Amino acid sequence: MLTDDGVPVEAVYDPCTAGSGAAGDAASGTLAIVVAHGFTGSADRPAVRRAVRVFSQRAAVITFSFRGHGRSGGRSTVGDREVLDLAAAVAWARRLGHTRVVTAGFSMGGSVVLRHGALYTAGAQGTEAVRSGQAARTGEVARVGKAPKSVAPDASVRVAARERRTGRAGAHADAVISISAPARWYYRGTAPMRRLHWVVTRPSGRFVGRYGFRTRIATGEWDPVPLSPVAAVPLIAPAPLLLVHGDRDPYFPLDHPRMLAEAAGPGGAELWLERGMGHAENAADEALLARVADWAAAACPIMDS
Repeated sequence: MLTDDGVPVEAVYDPCTAGSGAAGDAASGTLAIVVAHGFTGSADRPAVRRAVRVFSQRAAVITFSFRGHGRSGGRSTVGDREVLDLAAAVAWARRLGHTRVVTAGFSMGGSVVLRHGALYTAGAQGTEAVRSGQAARTGEVARVGKAPKSVAPDASVRVAARERRTGRAGAHADAVISISAPARWYYRGTAPMRRLHWVVTRPSGRFVGRYGFRTRIATGEWDPVPLSPVAAVPLIAPAPLLLVHGDRDPYFPLDHPRMLAEAAGPGGAELWLERGMGHAENAADEALLARVADWAAAACPIMDS
């Protein structure tokens, strides 16, 4: 699988296991869930494969490794250009014949599906709103450095406009599921996030990332700073949006999902605060994953031909 900026990305397709007959054929041929893993994850990690086993009982599933992860090329930009990786996976799902596609992301992947949902939308002419050529320049940028000193009230609108252009057809999601995602960039309010920033911003940290976590991380600061998750959320509608977060998440406390839900506006998102849940795919048990898959199926019902 090749992204719009030329990065080869490994991807895996698992057909629906709902069974034979009309119901199974319809589920397999129509609905697909594209899974976006968290930072330092990959398509073959046990927690991702657990999600595949559960999701594939209700839909076909595509998993992939973000750039800089697993057997994909490139280097991780920790949530910036990864939106191009997700767009390629969604477009692949549609080329395989799936007319309804749901994106489900965990942690970093959760922020990517939010931004993807805001920037890639089905237009009246079948076009998409996608990243601009300016943000897909040659070279690598990463989510590092200092946060901007100030942000104008309409900055998110300007960023969204800058990041949109006509792009590959079929790369939009029909519904979005974001699990354990941050609401804002540059968050360092917990010890795990301070450690993550050390891994991303320091040469010694990137060395640990490469050889300890098998994650190749780009150097340099984001330029321009991508649309933040909280700014992306209001732009996802009318696509259905589900936000899932654990009340024991050690990375992002509950103000993050609540901020995202508030930004979505009345009826713009469904919020599940899960008691006892930790962070991302490693903390998502089979019962929760089954409920998430059921939500995806209900959000994108199979239409009679």
